Amino acid sequence: MNPATPATGAGDRPGAVAPPPLIYLGFLVAAFLLSLGWPLALGLGGWRHVAALAVFALGAAVAIAAMRSFRAAGTSFNVYKPDTALLTEGVFRYSRNPLYVSLALAYLSIALATDSGWALLLLAPALAAVRYGVIAREEAYLAARFGADYEAYRRSVQRWL
Repeated sequence: MNPATPATGAGDRPGAVAPPPLIYLGFLVAAFLLSLGWPLALGLGGWRHVAALAVFALGAAVAIAAMRSFRAAGTSFNVYKPDTALLTEGVFRYSRNPLYVSLALAYLSIALATDSGWALLLLAPALAAVRYGVIAREEAYLAARFGADYEAYRRSVQRWL
């Protein structure tokens, strides 16, 4: 965590196109609608529930760890609120976007649990929507807000994993 707390101002937020959970939900709804007309099963059999549970548990663990980091730093994870700290410790040492990784894992677990080939196929476009509609804006915002500290962090930690 960067101890510097830059002053906030009007318009001081990343400006995501939509809340990331809604982006993933939108793609899940699209997958459901596609499957109504053109069912596309993964054909994974009964073990898919075990796999879905394991993937979900991993995503939940990542989300809990990230939320603890946000809480400890006293900053918000809401994409429509200003960031007051640069998180670089905990799960943020491995991913600049652990909450988005956790959402992708939750999405994948739903695709597995429901045996939805459409959901699996739409995961890539969902990730692209989050990457360009949310993360790109956040990265520009964090670079402007935290300057050299963010640039050093960006160079040392992967975007996703």
